[in-house]
Amino acid sequence: MNSSDCKYIWQANDWPNWHFDLAALAGPMAEVSRAQGVLLGRLTDVGMALRDQASLATLTEDAVKTSEIEGERLNVDSVRSSIARRLGVDIGALAPVDRHVEGVVEMVLDATANRDAPVSRERLFGWHAALFPNGYSGLSKIKVGAWRDDAGGPMQVVSGPIGRQRVRFEAPPADRLDAETHRFLDWLNSASNEPPLLKAGLGHLWFVTLHPFDDGNGRIARAIGDLLLARADGGPRRFYSLSAQIQRERKAYYDILERTQKRSMDVTEWLLWFLETLHRAVDQAEITLDAVLAKARFWRHWDSLPVNDRQVKLLNRLLDGFEGKLTSSKWAAIAKCSQDTALRDINDLVTRGVLRKTDAGGRSTSYELTDLPR
Repeated sequence: MNSSDCKYIWQANDWPNWHFDLAALAGPMAEVSRAQGVLLGRLTDVGMALRDQASLATLTEDAVKTSEIEGERLNVDSVRSSIARRLGVDIGALAPVDRHVEGVVEMVLDATANRDAPVSRERLFGWHAALFPNGYSGLSKIKVGAWRDDAGGPMQVVSGPIGRQRVRFEAPPADRLDAETHRFLDWLNSASNEPPLLKAGLGHLWFVTLHPFDDGNGRIARAIGDLLLARADGGPRRFYSLSAQIQRERKAYYDILERTQKRSMDVTEWLLWFLETLHRAVDQAEITLDAVLAKARFWRHWDSLPVNDRQVKLLNRLLDGFEGKLTSSKWAAIAKCSQDTALRDINDLVTRGVLRKTDAGGRSTSYELTDLPR
């Protein structure tokens, strides 16, 4: 088959011999490495407790956003509680956690904490089973902990409304998966000539090209990328989230994947996008670290403030980046208390100078944190 006859890269004669322009990628690789070094330097100076908080914030965002990319929303408090318990980080009262949240957290943590362990077929099956603990994807029964069999037709990634759907990509047929995944895992677990950052980008792309499961392929591809990034970093903790950055650039992510799947084995454009997105993820981690430091400064300033558990919970929600305006009704819903109790909690904090009313009044009365003195 000539390259001009190929619709997808896995059909090429030279599959899976990846080609890329190393000279074109050298500069972006150096920039990512520099940004990583600056971030790790800051983290070294802040102490273990704040590093734990920064890692907790990053891993929580990673678990939430890798699911959100696929249109699935996890409860942030449940994810944070699950990760905090596993890391031994004290965040006060823990939120209830269901099996699905636990499964996503298990995969995200295993990919980084056990980065040097070989990635086997059984390990990937375990990740897949953790993502789908009840054997269903939505309302559809799927094969769990096993490669797909294409009983319902070829594995295709489609987009668009029903009746006008467009096939973005079609994966290799199921009867090739044993051989294809064996070759992929041999490469993944062996020393290779690719620079570590590029290997992370290639691992992500290669797995998502194989699409070996009925569902969950994107999440597992990103976990493989995270594992390879953790190997490149040489540390068990993550302080930046590539998945969160991909969620911010979701359309561009799917567009570059589609273009790459329909071109030649030269994947320079994909790797360039991967490195630039990774760089933005590291830059975003600086903002996350600033928020962690601001949160620590807040509690140091109000160390002697007598507060109840509801107030601690809501203040931490504000410090972690509360979406929208904080009103008494939202306070009551989140704290699971009456409206009168919520108002007493709020007015107590307003009197003490911790909260202040925003400019809007009446039904729109909302509250925000007061600025700390410099």
